[in-house]
Amino acid sequence: MTFKLLNQLKKQTPIVIAHRGASGYRPEHTIAGYELAIDMGADFIEPDLVITKDGVLIARHENEISGTTNVADKSEFASRKKTKIINGASIAGWFTEDFTLAELKKLRAKERIPKLRPQNTIYDGLFEIPTLQEIIDLVQRKSLEVGRTIGIYPETKYPSYFKSINLSLEDNLIAVLHENGYTGNQAPVFIQSFEVSNLKELSKKTDLPLVQLLSSTGKPYDFLLNGDIRTYTDLATVKGLKEIAEYAQCIGVNKNLIIPKDIHGKLQLPTSLVEDAHKASLLVHAWTFRNENEFLPVDFQNNPQKEYELFRNTGIDGLFSDYPDTALTI
Repeated sequence: MTFKLLNQLKKQTPIVIAHRGASGYRPEHTIAGYELAIDMGADFIEPDLVITKDGVLIARHENEISGTTNVADKSEFASRKKTKIINGASIAGWFTEDFTLAELKKLRAKERIPKLRPQNTIYDGLFEIPTLQEIIDLVQRKSLEVGRTIGIYPETKYPSYFKSINLSLEDNLIAVLHENGYTGNQAPVFIQSFEVSNLKELSKKTDLPLVQLLSSTGKPYDFLLNGDIRTYTDLATVKGLKEIAEYAQCIGVNKNLIIPKDIHGKLQLPTSLVEDAHKASLLVHAWTFRNENEFLPVDFQNNPQKEYELFRNTGIDGLFSDYPDTALTI
């Protein structure tokens, strides 16, 4: 399936996935940010998915929303503030699963990293939290408008946690996608997760392409729950990639697994990960490319274009970018 799908959808190599929308220009996970990314030419837009109290999938980077909305300013929701254990960490704030969709629609998005992106703060308070259905409606409308297929690349956030509180993401996600005509392994969809068990579960329920996310540190949270001693770097080995290929079609990897950095933040020689993944019939999508020097290697300060060029030369099949316009100029 994998390379056929890629060749059908891409207009360049690699495909450009708008990371949470055009989040270098608009607050992340807003319709305005997704639409701008599409207008810039992105091949896919990426919504991170969490869920409401009444079971509606919405786009937020975290289920704790004080950093991305004005919920803390809403006196009527002051009593909803809680402290919860999410994936082993104690987090205080307001959580999507404690609100209905109607309540969340009263909130407005704000820039998550205002010190790094002060230009985005002028949009604070303007945009609603979008549902997955609203994002699909946008993508399908814009695909007709611009005359090209625009894909969606949803991530299931905290799947084990949500399953533990009887708000499973997977069945809701598959239902919405299938109802909107996204079926089969050639659909312009990639479903991603940092966990493993939910992707294996999804592989039995849908033929839609699945992506195993791999960080450069730590391990899948469900591995921790299940007592599995392996880490993400174990999954990035030849043996681990073969296992991933049994249930997924792609890996979404931290850039450091492709080109590591030394202790000074300078890039070293590429690893064999891209080649190894391709041998296992897996696509490789790298994350995350950003223009700010805080995110760039020491070698490429003030020159994000050079970083794109270097990684494209490794043979990656796709990349996640906060600045899809920059990605598309290389």
